[in-house]
Amino acid sequence: MIILRKLFLLVAIVPLLEPTLSAQENRAGEMAGYLIIPNKRVPESFDAGFSMYVGVWPLLQRYPGQSFQSGLPGTWMFAKPPGAKIKDLYSDIEGGLGWWRDTEYATETPKFIMGGVAPNFSEWSNGPGAGKNRDWSESMGKYGVAQLSPWLLWPPDGLNLKQGMQGEWLGYGYLPLPLTDEKTTTNGKEVPTGNQCWTLFLNSKNFKGPVAFFTPYFWSKSAIEKEPFVGQLLDSRPSDPNRALQMETQHIPCVLAQANNGDTYARVTPVQFPCDQNGQSSLVHQVTSYNRKALWDGVQGWFSGGTDCDGRIDADASVVHTFGEGGYATWQIYPEGTRSKEDKMKVDWNKFGTPAIQGSNTFGYRWNEDWIKTEESKERKLVVLPEFYRLDKTDGAKPVWIPIRADEVPAETGLASVSFPPRRNKSPKTYSTPDQPDSSWMTPGPKAGPFTVELGDGSELTYSWYRFADQPALLNADLSADEREQLQKRVEKLHARWGKDRDYLPPPASGELAEIDPALVVAPPPGFEIGYVPIVTRQQPGKGYPKK
Repeated sequence: MIILRKLFLLVAIVPLLEPTLSAQENRAGEMAGYLIIPNKRVPESFDAGFSMYVGVWPLLQRYPGQSFQSGLPGTWMFAKPPGAKIKDLYSDIEGGLGWWRDTEYATETPKFIMGGVAPNFSEWSNGPGAGKNRDWSESMGKYGVAQLSPWLLWPPDGLNLKQGMQGEWLGYGYLPLPLTDEKTTTNGKEVPTGNQCWTLFLNSKNFKGPVAFFTPYFWSKSAIEKEPFVGQLLDSRPSDPNRALQMETQHIPCVLAQANNGDTYARVTPVQFPCDQNGQSSLVHQVTSYNRKALWDGVQGWFSGGTDCDGRIDADASVVHTFGEGGYATWQIYPEGTRSKEDKMKVDWNKFGTPAIQGSNTFGYRWNEDWIKTEESKERKLVVLPEFYRLDKTDGAKPVWIPIRADEVPAETGLASVSFPPRRNKSPKTYSTPDQPDSSWMTPGPKAGPFTVELGDGSELTYSWYRFADQPALLNADLSADEREQLQKRVEKLHARWGKDRDYLPPPASGELAEIDPALVVAPPPGFEIGYVPIVTRQQPGKGYPKK
């Protein structure tokens, strides 16, 4: 994706470096850009959410520290406006798999965030208890997502995948559920709030089904101060089915140097992609959009006294996007801190990678064996992209970075001895929720716990079991006691009927499923199987931190 918390961060601007290098001088650089995936349009009627399968793999061989930021393929789901698009309104769901500068317990294996963006980044929510900034004195989206699953923990640092994934599919998507009712007022103001609870569904090897949902209030409260936003946001509007599909990379570390003859060279930390036995990488699979018959209508009828709904998403009420020609890369290399587009030079990606459509529903790349290396494991293999580049200056054209072999790099650049060792935060921050007696975390408070669990990233989670309607997110969602009790009854129906070991999303047509960190999959204590959810209240370095 995207994905990225690129816009979710307040990052200090690095001082601009001079674009020229003297001989035998190394400068920190970065490689960044997009892989554009040619995702074909579908009819506008499929406007009730989406799902897709994305490969899970370590993009870099060694995690290089917090300067690294990249997503894996992902999308941006916007509300479909009722008329002309409003100027100066940006609000969507754009989460997915990746690595971010503000990740505290990062690993080579990516994490997953939900990435809901309130209008113009006024707030964002990355999951239950995870939002903008770390200061709990302001909501800033940290109450924007409610926990729905009684079987899966959500760490504030992002959802962990099992360490060591090498290209398996993680299926995910968002569909609306009518868990709440429409409201004519919001915070006592004459501003309506819709009843669409956009819910994250996952399909992995060890967990399947709904996880958590954005409260309608997360979207609608922005309209209290901005009247033009009324009726324009995801609490009430359908989704735009024709979404961009890209892989957004903001910063991959590299080093630049100049040779005695004036040519400029670069060495990039090893970048890798999963690869099958035919020399192809599968990155995205089965991108699907849905209409309301897929799930909404069945759940709404069930809540109104009709036939039980088992939660299976009806594939007959969907359309699978096809991939066509036109995929390309915009990756560039430049000195760290460069802001001018003119000083950012494109990488000649086509030398080593060509878009490859497998069937009509899987997108990936075919690799030029002359330029890539292959690293085998017991189960899979990864291809490593070229590490060395030279800035090729052709008369009348903008310079381009072309891949070269290690023995073509002049010795005086010193790039042969450059290394990119793995790095971690020396003192990762602890995520700690409010513990004041009168806070929504303590009143009414948890009904069981606290419990602790060690994760594969070396952190330790503390969590407790809350009655669903009494979890902090719902106490901060502009819901009355009666409205929360109605919501409680509906969710108890879901908990009694919807398990975690069967398909909800249409399964992938090929390939294996990725696995979520097994420590995150929990069992409710006796008596807490229906109507209760586990809420993470703290994440801190565990006994196994740092994870080797």
